[in-house]
Amino acid sequence: MTQELHYVQTFYNQTIEFVANYSFQIIGAFIITIIGWFLSKYIYNVLIKFFNKHDFDTTLGKFAANTVRILILGAMIVVAIGKLGISIAPFIAAVGAIFLTAGLAIQGSVANFAAGISLVISRPFKIGDTILINNIYGEVEEIKLAYTMLRTEDEELITVPNKNMIGEVIVNSFKYRIVESTVGISYNDDIDQAITIIKEVIDGFENISADNKAIVGIEKFGDNAVEIGMRYWVPTRSFFKMQYEVNLAVYKALNEAQLTIPYPQRDIHVYGQTAV
Repeated sequence: MTQELHYVQTFYNQTIEFVANYSFQIIGAFIITIIGWFLSKYIYNVLIKFFNKHDFDTTLGKFAANTVRILILGAMIVVAIGKLGISIAPFIAAVGAIFLTAGLAIQGSVANFAAGISLVISRPFKIGDTILINNIYGEVEEIKLAYTMLRTEDEELITVPNKNMIGEVIVNSFKYRIVESTVGISYNDDIDQAITIIKEVIDGFENISADNKAIVGIEKFGDNAVEIGMRYWVPTRSFFKMQYEVNLAVYKALNEAQLTIPYPQRDIHVYGQTAV
């Protein structure tokens, strides 16, 4: 019993001594941490208000504000640890090793984030634009730091990692996508009349872009027909629907005008045969 009391007394004395020697350091470290917490939140709110006031990109603004907040809080925690008399050199070395290992493990994700920041700053496209990237067409629905979401006419949602967009050729056709097609007209028909009819049919559709006028003209001279090319811009979300409707309307209009859409023909001549 006497030995247990001795242990308790020793623990009590050491506790009192520790509190007497380090109480101010502990209180100081706690105060520094609390100040760092509130200061980081204050700076975060100030930056968010600044970015919103100057129409800064929301995604990049939040990312930048969060980064600054974490850096401020981390710096204050390091100061607080130093206030306790603990050497921070091993701690910094350990944190550095952890970040290096984590960076190697998630280097693909880091590349996506870096590419996302580059996209937000350079702004090669924005939400609502139609882009072609790596043979993928779609309307930009959302731009994240790690990836970009594209939506197709079939309501398919395509996720493109941002690292795949940097260094690639990006075609931005904004709200519209171009339709390129041809129709063959007989060499015996009036080509000018056919071009005029096709142009009037295309211009009669309301959804076709009025800013980029349709282009209709002779594309090439085929073996069996004069091929008339059609180029016009339609909303991305109704690309195929509009193309099919225009093709049908052109076909009907040419038939009503009694213009021939020829089919492939071959003339066969037989020589050296003796009539029986």
